[in-house]
Amino acid sequence: MFDVLPAIDVLEGRVVRLSQGRREAVTIEGGDPVELARRFRDEGARRLHLVDLDGAFSGVPTLALVERVAAAGGLPLQVGGGYRSLDAVDAALRAGADRVMVGTAALSPAFLAEAAPRFGEALVVAIDVRDGEVAVDGWTRGSGMTATSLAAACAGAGIHRLLVTSTARDGSLAGPDVALLAEVIQTGLPVIAAGGISSVDDLVSVRDLGCEGAVAGSALLAGRFTLAEAFARLGR
Repeated sequence: MFDVLPAIDVLEGRVVRLSQGRREAVTIEGGDPVELARRFRDEGARRLHLVDLDGAFSGVPTLALVERVAAAGGLPLQVGGGYRSLDAVDAALRAGADRVMVGTAALSPAFLAEAAPRFGEALVVAIDVRDGEVAVDGWTRGSGMTATSLAAACAGAGIHRLLVTSTARDGSLAGPDVALLAEVIQTGLPVIAAGGISSVDDLVSVRDLGCEGAVAGSALLAGRFTLAEAFARLGR
């Protein structure tokens, strides 16, 4: 069943939305992450998508944030932001996450080879694409690798799921990058779409493309649609 994951992106203790992932480009202020987790739970969310932006930029995850949001929301929690080692992934799972997203670390074949069997369904590889290449280190630099190359490496290593983001569209409300998603879906792995979702029509579009879910951030905070409206249209 197609799922909509409400995003809780946290910078310096507050919920924000950034334009294209740039730290200095805050477009929406969303208040306290714990309060937002409870709101999304009450509105019918089935899983929350938590991004620790401080961890993404520093490479050091904020585990206390994971603990607080996991306890407050009472829902399965997918977390990301600075998880670049096996120990860091372990720590997030112990803190209350049920899935951990890794981006930069996934470019290492050795990491994928060890992490895939160790974490199974609990591991999600985040493929964040900027100017045709995978962006790493909090989207601050390019890696030289294409999305399809990384997706193929993930499939070969036994990774169970991908999160695919067009960084240019993240926080933009400009619609998803359908061409990018279509390319990655061809590798055969389940894909969660992120970046640019602005309407329920966008959710229907990525569902019909073959994605198993989508992350909605700015659109929910800006009131473009509600989770109830999304699930009603999607046939939850």
